Amino acid sequence: MAASGLESLAPWEKVQAKTFSKWINAQLKGAANVKDITLDLQDGQALAKLLTALSGEVIAKMNTKPSMRIQKVENVGKCIRFITDHDVKLVGIGAEEIVDGNTKMTLGLIWTLILRFVISGLSEDGLSAKQGLLLWCQKKNRTL
Repeated sequence: MAASGLESLAPWEKVQAKTFSKWINAQLKGAANVKDITLDLQDGQALAKLLTALSGEVIAKMNTKPSMRIQKVENVGKCIRFITDHDVKLVGIGAEEIVDGNTKMTLGLIWTLILRFVISGLSEDGLSAKQGLLLWCQKKNRTL
């Protein structure tokens, strides 16, 4: 999908993109302002800041002013390598998809980061984080 902003997204994609943008901004605490994740993560700068906020580690040798596509792909590629170096499997998500503004791949990347850096660390009542999240979702769906 070409970079066109939130207007062309399906309703579920808009909701997810806005939710994930708010989550990213909460993690960044003013270090960057993400309004549209399909556009604002394309150069790798905000993504690198997010990964630093989540992990406490800095991604080295990022191009701070990427203007060419190859520089953006290189930045996002460094972020993807950083993620995979932290034992996170990214199936089918490459730097080019993020740079090109592929909404589904970008949403999938952010959801994977949430799972790895936030949800995996939680547990309650003897349940794993994933089990607890699933139980919560099931309870919420019964009340609808």
